[in-house]
Amino acid sequence: MRNRFSSRSTIGILCSFLTIAVICAAFLVNSVFMRPAGASAAGVSQPRYSVTKGTLAPAAVVNPLALTLDSTPASSLPRGGRAIHARGHAGSIAAPASALDSQSKVLENFNGVSSRDSANTNFGAEFEPPDQGLCVGNGYVVEPVNSAYTIYRTNGAKVAGPFNVNKLFSEGFRQFTSDPRCFYDKTTNTWFATILFISADNQHGRTDLAVNTTGNPTTPWTVYHIDGTDISDNGCPCFGDQPLLGIDQYNIYLSTNEFSILGSQFNGAQIYAIPKSQLIARARSVNFVHFGNLNIGGAIAASVQPAITYDARANAEYFINSLDPSGTFDDRLGVWAMTGRQNIASGGIPTLSSVVISSELYGIPPAAEQKGATSLLDSGDDRMQQVEYINHDLWGALDTSVTIPNDPSPRAGIAWFNVQPYRSGSNIGGALIRGQGYVALKGNYLLYPAIQASPAGSVAIILTLSGRTHYPSAAYVFMGAGWKSFSNVHILAQGNTHYSTSSTRWGDYSWAILDPSGKSFWMATEYIPPKSSQTVDGVSNWGTRVVEISAEG
Repeated sequence: MRNRFSSRSTIGILCSFLTIAVICAAFLVNSVFMRPAGASAAGVSQPRYSVTKGTLAPAAVVNPLALTLDSTPASSLPRGGRAIHARGHAGSIAAPASALDSQSKVLENFNGVSSRDSANTNFGAEFEPPDQGLCVGNGYVVEPVNSAYTIYRTNGAKVAGPFNVNKLFSEGFRQFTSDPRCFYDKTTNTWFATILFISADNQHGRTDLAVNTTGNPTTPWTVYHIDGTDISDNGCPCFGDQPLLGIDQYNIYLSTNEFSILGSQFNGAQIYAIPKSQLIARARSVNFVHFGNLNIGGAIAASVQPAITYDARANAEYFINSLDPSGTFDDRLGVWAMTGRQNIASGGIPTLSSVVISSELYGIPPAAEQKGATSLLDSGDDRMQQVEYINHDLWGALDTSVTIPNDPSPRAGIAWFNVQPYRSGSNIGGALIRGQGYVALKGNYLLYPAIQASPAGSVAIILTLSGRTHYPSAAYVFMGAGWKSFSNVHILAQGNTHYSTSSTRWGDYSWAILDPSGKSFWMATEYIPPKSSQTVDGVSNWGTRVVEISAEG
């Protein structure tokens, strides 16, 4: 679920295109900007925030293989089984010449959950867009989306599902949920999954956290409820929009954007830190620490993306967020560090600090054209889409407006960042931009990137490709270890027609993850699959594509 940031200015965005075009002319395709050795960004600070402690208790245990459809008719679903419509955050430059290239790195490539699956598990009430939750481990691929989930083998064979995604979290079919994510933690052989929840009476909002400690996702999951109703804050009762999932050797990290359920108030990012050890033990009382009222760069913080941390000896949990508070392009990133993380399990409070660093320019992308239709796809905004910490570096990517030489119109493209943070005592000391650039394609639009790096130094980004000559298609780019830019755009699965729905929603996010072996990337994104995989009534026709890409050069 993407929610709106009222400070965004469409007029400001349009007025900035002239400025960004001039700046873009000074760059090369997929340009890399290296800061001088020893350079650091100003603005290291202890951010203003409120902090509270609490405990969670198990709310339910659910067995995925025992799930059955109830008899609730679609007509009785609240809000008409509503599609998810809301709004959310997104740099600029040139493009490879071709969208077609060798796919020798593709190991697996199969259709995932589709709109037909969503309709079949929701009594005909289709949900969109298919916010992507993808996790892989022990020979299983788990893909929860809005609003269904399926468990596969790594060759694409179905093990179980599709099921209504609510059942994974022990929620009734009549309850509103959105924005699922999941992760398989190799170090503890544990699956974690999250989703947001809003009660039917619009009085309660929370994040559901499901935990499976067996390593087998078809066995029972234990569910915890993290209350985000926050009655005392502005415009509340509230909910935590688009829960973002991070993890390190100590904790699970959830970051949400707090919005009023019934009003337009936005109260900024919230961060929850929850000990893995207590979740894995299925403790009756699990500690958590909550950070709220976060500010950075002179503005309220939004979409503070926690890292999936692959370094077992990481000295902090790191986060990145884009800024752009006025929606008129920005060239700054917020980098955050949480230290003292091991103290949460024993009731302690960690330290949270942040720094603002300079980056390449980025801004909210224009809507995307699609072949065979006059309707445009919603390209989203310029929030940070995904972050991981590996080999002492942070990697992130976001949607942006791009100005491509000899291309008459701004396009939606991708800005990527390679950031190296460092500590000073218990606080973040600064962060260096080790690499950054843009991925774009002349005459076309690249939407909703998800980025993943490998221990060997290679990087891949999955995305949706759309344009006047392309139906919405699944595609990726690859950067080998030591390369300075990404490859041409590789098409994984051609779209088969245009997006046929009364909505222009697309996204809200793709996902990429490192295979537990460290030798390949698993990625998934939205596209338009063949008719056999679509809904039969024609109300909507989206699908997802799940792929495995070799991480080796």
